[in-house]
Amino acid sequence: MAAEEGKVDPMHQFTIEPLFGTEKLLDFDGINLAFTNSAMWMAITTVLLTVFVAGGLKRELVPGRWQMAVEFFTGFIDDMLEANVGKEGRKYVPYIFSLFMFILFANLLGLMPLGVIGVHPFTFTSHFTVTGVLAIISFAIVLVVGFWKHGFKFFSLFVPHGTPLPMVPAIALIEFFSFLIRPFSLALRLFVAMMAGHVLLKVLSSFVIDGINAGVGIAALVSIPSFALMIAISALEILVAGIQAYVFALLTSLYINDAEHLH
Repeated sequence: MAAEEGKVDPMHQFTIEPLFGTEKLLDFDGINLAFTNSAMWMAITTVLLTVFVAGGLKRELVPGRWQMAVEFFTGFIDDMLEANVGKEGRKYVPYIFSLFMFILFANLLGLMPLGVIGVHPFTFTSHFTVTGVLAIISFAIVLVVGFWKHGFKFFSLFVPHGTPLPMVPAIALIEFFSFLIRPFSLALRLFVAMMAGHVLLKVLSSFVIDGINAGVGIAALVSIPSFALMIAISALEILVAGIQAYVFALLTSLYINDAEHLH
């Protein structure tokens, strides 16, 4: 953003930048392992999530709000897995809970108005590389569970029950490619949702700034409505942050169900 011109670059917020001079300290034969703003906010998210969970493990006779919050989210994930996977889903609660909470915390941290104190939060779930890794981890679990439990019978997942014999090759090929696309679509959905919301907020903020710079009359016509819309979209983004974390966890549980039961 060029402050002297009152301009806002909506894409600058997604720029990954090395911190603390690590781009020079951690350069090994052309392989740069710099500690970036993305990595820092991943670390912050992990620490906050760890503190949140640890604070809810006190097991007090009369649970406080903190313990109730952790138990609520744990029960929520447990119920979701039981509904979609069955009794076998209970062993996946730690992973799905961690996945859901990590994405939720990351999404919400990226919406925190910390810019007023000079701290600019980085929404790393708006990067396809991050959401892609999370999707690949989930996909890998599905493959491991499927082959471990069913062996080569796992391939029967690509032939729906009751498929006419002449249609088996075509249906199997379609189902196979559909299966391979799952991690891509899983990652893309979260990435696009988070990126689009943040871009829209930045664009609206440029309207606010440009309207103020243009004078009182333009500010009243452009800046005030744009600012009001920013508030409404920010509230919507909080809802989207939760929904996207839930959708990612829900789809992962459905894919695990396929591996468990070959539905």
